[in-house]
Amino acid sequence: MAEPQQDQNEYRQIRAAKRDALAAIGVNPYAVRTPAREAIAKVRFAFESIATKAGATAGAPTQDHGPTLAAQAVAGRVLANREMGKAAFIDVFDATGKIQVYLNKKGVGDRGWEIYRNLDLGDFVWVKGDVQRTRTGEISLFAAEIQFLTKSLSVPPLPRVYKDEQGVERKADSFTDTELRYRKRYLDLMVHEDARDRFVARSRALTAIREYLTKRGYLEVETPMLHAIPGGGRARPFITHHNTLHMNMYLRIAPELYLKRLLVGGFERVFEINRNFRNEGVDATHNPEFTMMELYEAYGDYNSMMEITEGLIRHAAKAVRPGGDLVFKWGDVEIDIGKPFARKRYADLLKEHAGVDLHDVKAVREKAQSLGLELTDDHYKLADALLEATVLPQLVQPTFMIDYPTAICPLTKAREDDPRLCERFEIFIKGVEFGNAFSELNEPVEQLRRFKEQVERGNATQDVEAPKEIDFDFIEALEAGMPPAGGVGIGIDRLVMLLTDTHSIRDVLLFPHVKRDHTQGAGGATQRAELAAGTLAEELASPELRKLGVQLKPLILRLQQMIDDAEKR
Repeated sequence: MAEPQQDQNEYRQIRAAKRDALAAIGVNPYAVRTPAREAIAKVRFAFESIATKAGATAGAPTQDHGPTLAAQAVAGRVLANREMGKAAFIDVFDATGKIQVYLNKKGVGDRGWEIYRNLDLGDFVWVKGDVQRTRTGEISLFAAEIQFLTKSLSVPPLPRVYKDEQGVERKADSFTDTELRYRKRYLDLMVHEDARDRFVARSRALTAIREYLTKRGYLEVETPMLHAIPGGGRARPFITHHNTLHMNMYLRIAPELYLKRLLVGGFERVFEINRNFRNEGVDATHNPEFTMMELYEAYGDYNSMMEITEGLIRHAAKAVRPGGDLVFKWGDVEIDIGKPFARKRYADLLKEHAGVDLHDVKAVREKAQSLGLELTDDHYKLADALLEATVLPQLVQPTFMIDYPTAICPLTKAREDDPRLCERFEIFIKGVEFGNAFSELNEPVEQLRRFKEQVERGNATQDVEAPKEIDFDFIEALEAGMPPAGGVGIGIDRLVMLLTDTHSIRDVLLFPHVKRDHTQGAGGATQRAELAAGTLAEELASPELRKLGVQLKPLILRLQQMIDDAEKR
């Protein structure tokens, strides 16, 4: 049960009064600088080292204080406070760990004790003193100095007891509301060590991936996040507007077409780790903003991409998993990434689990209909939906699914022995896709034909994910000559989920998307509407529309109808 808002406001007033009391005795509640300090973990390690040399048993109670590590200073957030008359114990946390601090008036003096009296949970302090063990064996810093660093005006969401309006004692749990943990990640990280550990693991995974690729001669590059034409994948893009150029632009859905331009330019091994944006829903494995690693290798193909994908995932696991263990649980399933990853053909898996031939239009349609799938006139798109429903749940251990239908792979080379299939793979673990790779299509005439076909099909079916324009500049780049190449994209967020035994993508994103909180004022929605209206007016008046001879009246009438409909709702 959460504390009533009234109680929270009262706590804030009490803390604000303590802030003012500190200022009244000449203490800055928001210090400009922090005196020299050591990391708490380093101090604890140094003490344990001298205690070991002195022959003291770690954690053992002592009649005296035993070995002493003199004059150590630490700083951090106070997350526990146990007052005992004229003495107190506080727990101080920094990014490396916790240490217990013992304070009394004699040790820190009148001013120091006054600072302590105005201390709240969540505040930041600096303390200095000798490190010894208490009689219960706890490593503790016996404070001789204390300085105040930062006053926290809000109550940290720690487990605590409080009284409600009727004076009944209540218990508040430690910030367990999932939505609030996402919305206020700073509080989640403050009180949940496992959350902090998960993001440390994410950072280690990224470091390991970069290390693995740079050792193999790959160059890390950066390509545009704003695209004039969305390309490199099927997805509904986010649209923004460039005021100076009077043009719409798109947050990128994939960096692929720019990275392949670099192969044309002479780079042979490139990779990028960065954000993609796709205007889609949110579920356990999807978020509109996500991190991808994409690499491209001249003279490679999808076989070489399988080798590097397998090695990269294994290398990241060794860096993240305790002891470098390659056999571990993901939920209730044991995953073994130490063994060679299986390689299975798309058509064979469809035949095995759906009982139909990939190219049999009638059989695929009947099977899809029997399973209640949404029917479409696009045969291979329907076959892909059937495969998702019947095959993916069976792919538990790491599996490369290879040789996709060429019709659904516009950027991939067709197989020489059967042009209906192409040299593409996706890697699946426990039914979840982790990567996508091709033998890259580098024939400009065929690429242009496929782009045109993709746009025409999308317009005919009103598919919001299909590209609406052809990237002719990319075609020109291919005409300059791109060597045979392989490319692969790996979802970083999903990989971290696997390696940290996490089951929602939002748990591996520091600040996942949540619905906007309008409780802090209603002006935001109005401001966004005004900006959108201004951008639309500018777009309608743009020179590009006049050059194209676009008739504005039908567009304005349609807009008016949308406004009328919105007002009726």
